[in-house]
Amino acid sequence: MADFNSVYWSIFIGSVTLVSIVVLIWFVWSQAKARPPLDADNPETMGHKWDGNLEEYNNPLPRWWMNLFYLTLFWSIGYLIAYPGLGAFKGLLGWSQVSQYEAEVAAAEAEYGPLYEQYQKTDIPTLAQNEEVLEMGHNLFASYCTQCHGSDAGGARGFPNLTDDAWLYGSTPEAIEHSILKGRAGVMPAWVAVIGEDGAQKAADYVEHLAGRDIAADKVEAGKQTYNQVCVACHGAEGKGNPMLGAPNLTDDAWLYGGTRTAIVESIVKGRNGQMPAHEEFLGPAKVHVLAAYVYSFTQGNKPTR
Repeated sequence: MADFNSVYWSIFIGSVTLVSIVVLIWFVWSQAKARPPLDADNPETMGHKWDGNLEEYNNPLPRWWMNLFYLTLFWSIGYLIAYPGLGAFKGLLGWSQVSQYEAEVAAAEAEYGPLYEQYQKTDIPTLAQNEEVLEMGHNLFASYCTQCHGSDAGGARGFPNLTDDAWLYGSTPEAIEHSILKGRAGVMPAWVAVIGEDGAQKAADYVEHLAGRDIAADKVEAGKQTYNQVCVACHGAEGKGNPMLGAPNLTDDAWLYGGTRTAIVESIVKGRNGQMPAHEEFLGPAKVHVLAAYVYSFTQGNKPTR
C-alpha cells in the first residue's frame, strides 16, 4: 500500500487526468472546424447507406451542441481546481469526504443527541415500556444490527436469535447493554488435535444426549468420558453452559451454528470464533442505552417490527 501513497502515483494520476482533458478539448475543436460548402453533385458522406439510397452526410455538429462539450470540459477544469482529483492535490476549497462526514455527524449529534441523553438516566426496564424509546431503538437497530441479526432479530448461522430465551451472556439489562457497548468475542477451541476424529464423534454423541436425543447407552458412556475431558470446564457437567464465558447451553434447542450431527462435530473438530463488535465508540453510551432497551424489550414479549 505504501507504493500507492508515493509522490509518483500522485503525479501519474494528475498527469493522466490533465492530458486527457487537453486531448478531449483538441478532439472537440477538430470536429468543430468549418467544412467546405456542400457539393450537391458529390457530397461528402460517412459511407453508410440505409434502404439503398439513404446516406449520412459528414457535417459538423451544430455550434450550440459543440459549445456544450466545451462547457463540460472547462467545468471539469474548474472542478479539479476547487476539489480533489489531481493526485495528492486537495483542491483550493480543502474539501474531503472525512471532513464532510465529520460535519454531518456533528450536526446530527447536535440535533438528536439531546433526545437520547434525556433517557440515559432512566433504567432499561422502564424505557422498554416507552413507545417513543422503542421507536428510537428500532431505528438504531435497523441501522446497526439488522446486517447480522436480521430485520426481525431472528439471527442467522453464527449470529444469535435475539427473540428467544437463549442468551449466551445473559439477558439482563446490564448484560445486553454491556454486549452492545463493549462487544463480545466468543471462542470455541478446536479439539481435533487433542481428542482426534474418533474423540470428536464420541463427544458429539454425548452432546446429542444432553440435547435430549436418543443415543445408545454405550455411546453415551464413552462420550461422557471425552466430554468430561475437554468440554465440562466451559459447558458444565450438566451441559447448561456458562454466561460468564459465553459457553452455550447444550440442553436446549438453540444452536448458534446449527444443531445437526454434522454441525456439532464440525464445532468440536474445527472450533468456532464469533465476534460481536463494540459499538460504544461510534454510537456513544446514550444511544446504546436506548438500543439496549429496545433489545431488552424482546425478552418482555415485544415483537421486532421489520
